Amino acid sequence: MTPPRACETLHASAVAFDGRGVLILGAPGSGKSALALELMAIGAELVADDRTDVAREDGAVMLSAPGAIRGLIEARRVGLLRAPARARAALHVAVDLDTAETDRLPPRRTRRILGAEIALLHGVARGYFPAAIRQYIRHGRTEPQ
Repeated sequence: MTPPRACETLHASAVAFDGRGVLILGAPGSGKSALALELMAIGAELVADDRTDVAREDGAVMLSAPGAIRGLIEARRVGLLRAPARARAALHVAVDLDTAETDRLPPRRTRRILGAEIALLHGVARGYFPAAIRQYIRHGRTEPQ
């Protein structure tokens, strides 16, 4: 078995709430930057847009931006915007915009990133999705009774 790499750059955007990172994955044009902007509008800090460096450090997966794009985020049909950026954040949840969520109460899902099992949410094309991510990252979720 090949050991996981210690660091890599992903085609992804990332934001953080209180240092807890959200990694937004998806194909070009899937809405990664748009979701990041919506999360920033409700209190998230930008970590990286379009390319995110991920590194395994002391058991955690850390997110950061490549130097050339730190503090920049693209808003389609608006332009390249400046934003205060958090230098690093510990990854807590990944969002896969290429897979639409179909379950009303989805099972817990994970995705392996650099050898770590990371909580995974599928994309939800509803206006409440950014608020749900914020609530999830701040307070977690529970299973139905």
